[in-house]
Amino acid sequence: MSAAPGNLAICLLASEVVPLSKTGGLGDVAHALAKYLHADGHDVRLFTPCYASIDRAALAARPVAALQQVPLELGKHAFVFSVLEATLPGAGGAPVFLIDCPALYARASLYTSDTDEHLRFIALTRAVLASCARLEWAPQILHCNDWHTAFAPLLLRTEYGREAPFAAARTVLTIHNIGYQGIFPAAEIADLGLSPGDTPLLHQDDLRAGRINALRHGILYADAITTVSPTHAREICTAQYGMGLEDSLRARAAALTGILNGVDYDEWDPRRDRFLPVHYDPEHLAGKAALKRQFLARVGLTAAPEVPLAGIVSRLAAQKGIELMFETLPKVLSARPLALAALGSGEARYQQFFTKLARSFPGRVAFQSGHDEELSHWIEAASDLYLMPSRYEPCGLNQMYSLRYGTVPVVRRTGGLADSVEHYDAASGTGTGVVFNDFDAPALEWALDTALDLYAQPAHWSRLMRNGMRQDFSWQRAAAEYVGVYRRLIAG
Repeated sequence: MSAAPGNLAICLLASEVVPLSKTGGLGDVAHALAKYLHADGHDVRLFTPCYASIDRAALAARPVAALQQVPLELGKHAFVFSVLEATLPGAGGAPVFLIDCPALYARASLYTSDTDEHLRFIALTRAVLASCARLEWAPQILHCNDWHTAFAPLLLRTEYGREAPFAAARTVLTIHNIGYQGIFPAAEIADLGLSPGDTPLLHQDDLRAGRINALRHGILYADAITTVSPTHAREICTAQYGMGLEDSLRARAAALTGILNGVDYDEWDPRRDRFLPVHYDPEHLAGKAALKRQFLARVGLTAAPEVPLAGIVSRLAAQKGIELMFETLPKVLSARPLALAALGSGEARYQQFFTKLARSFPGRVAFQSGHDEELSHWIEAASDLYLMPSRYEPCGLNQMYSLRYGTVPVVRRTGGLADSVEHYDAASGTGTGVVFNDFDAPALEWALDTALDLYAQPAHWSRLMRNGMRQDFSWQRAAAEYVGVYRRLIAG
């Protein structure tokens, strides 16, 4: 089976995909890319694990007849997997294929610190390749994402490349977060299932150091490498941001491209947001003010509606620059009118910080631990400004959501934040947010003070809001760039 003339056969591999599974931006990107490639007429098939948290009945997932109880051996480990097919919710009819292997995916969380974590995703990658072969489906592009599926290019260079469905396949690796690399002990080399003749293709310096790095092998062997913003593509070739992989990335620099993620404006647009009772646009901002009043009451904030409200929706991890807030937020909250609503989960020290902050500033700070999709939309819509002081940010999506919602982003100049937010210039009236450079508390304090000073000047603030709301970071643009990469690979 193959795609229609002019269209492409694309196999997408992702460890998470909204709304079925999500911990970060990868899940959003996998969903959106599948949606827009399908809408463009391509034969795109998205494969992902069937985690215990996925409601198969609600999804109306059905067994794929040719892919039931398929044996899979990896070294000394033997598994059996089956494949379920469903229509990906909210993706315009795009199909999703779920790799069902309870021994690996029926766990309390998507990702674990278990000793077999690497094995879970080597198995995923091999199960996808075995499924394509059994279905006699010949993808022209195998698009893998992050370390979880980064061995796919190596496997296509070795055993699977000798099978008919993959003879002409080209591989793309997208790095969403280089901080997670899938490193496991070299003693577990047999888990890869490679033949002895193929093991010299593994990174020998890593082996001598006693480790195997999944992401590095994707970088070494993918036909094309992408990351999720042009600035981050340059950053990760440096020691500051390359997380130990900068040498491999510099060696493959000609194959590396930065494509800024898009926003699914069907889901994230204040003109039609399904979670909001009031809608608004750049010419009718009264709705945003009404939502702010409702939101303050909803989360128990007693600050007056005219007090600026800052929002945060984030994984609470070191990457996100939360430690810069330890000193800055109590200082600014003590000195100036400001309220804060934060939503997120992660490291205990960050959760404890926000919990303590809410106790120290009752009625002015609200914090909810965990993920709540509806609440995240409310925070974007009701807030006046959005804090994102990241240490590094491959792309980031919330700053782009914020722009569309007229919520002014306060961001550090790194990665996709640098590519999507322009510092406001009061003299010319151009710019879409407040951008600071240095990763330290004084720089964040300057940025917050700058934003609050602008908020106190309604003409500037209104201009700043509307500038952001008129930006276009749609997935149509991003998906077209991916298709361009695919076509260049196929053309040779």
